[in-house]
Amino acid sequence: MVSLQLDGRTVVVSGAGQGQGAAEAGMLVEAGARVIATDLAGDMPSALAAASSTSTGALVYRQLDVSDSAGWSRLAGWIQSQGWRVDGLVNNAGITRRSRLLDASVADLRRVYDVNVAGSLLGIQSLTPLMGSGASIVNVGSVAGLTAHYPVAYTASKWALRGLSQVAAMELGPRGIRVNTVHPGFIETPMTAGARPEFRHATLAETPLGRTGSVEEVAGVVLFLLSPLSSYVTGAEIPVDGGQSGHGGAKSVSDAMR
Repeated sequence: MVSLQLDGRTVVVSGAGQGQGAAEAGMLVEAGARVIATDLAGDMPSALAAASSTSTGALVYRQLDVSDSAGWSRLAGWIQSQGWRVDGLVNNAGITRRSRLLDASVADLRRVYDVNVAGSLLGIQSLTPLMGSGASIVNVGSVAGLTAHYPVAYTASKWALRGLSQVAAMELGPRGIRVNTVHPGFIETPMTAGARPEFRHATLAETPLGRTGSVEEVAGVVLFLLSPLSSYVTGAEIPVDGGQSGHGGAKSVSDAMR
């Protein structure tokens, strides 16, 4: 079996308390990495407990509000005090507001932006000084950042994250630091658990693979992008969406013509 070559590498994962973040942290530990898992909770979330007890890699938990610049500074200082460098960063933390265009408030846009975009920027700014050549940053976008999705605040934030990712890839490339983005589609997570049945049905109808995705399927792509196996990949945007964003809305037309 080909190794991901993540043994001994230190990776920070934000929003790791549940869902995709917990899956990413767990799979990284299984691959032999030292994982610094962060989330809002004061104590380690139960979803991370099993990963923290494995003998393959190692997992430590730190409380972090990604929209708080001082919190990022404290995290960077703590990592430095341990004598560790940062080999990878997964900007996974994200929130949504499902208000439609004519109902959305500026407060909705600001709150989602603070977490989904500013939080990623702060992570990059805080941890890049601890990175060397060969480090990798993965920003977690969304199919909403590739399409005109209906929750306007969330969609706008993920489009903005694409721009941030591309600038970061350009500016950090000369340092040997790679920056890539994954765009999950309808993944079974606590965030999507609250979606209306109509949303689930309509989304699956637009997904060529005809099913929802799992958090492990997203985490697998994230691990590849963190690993030296993707050493010449930067500035890439990889949909993990069962083909939802690939047909430009033509699937419903294709289905209607059968």
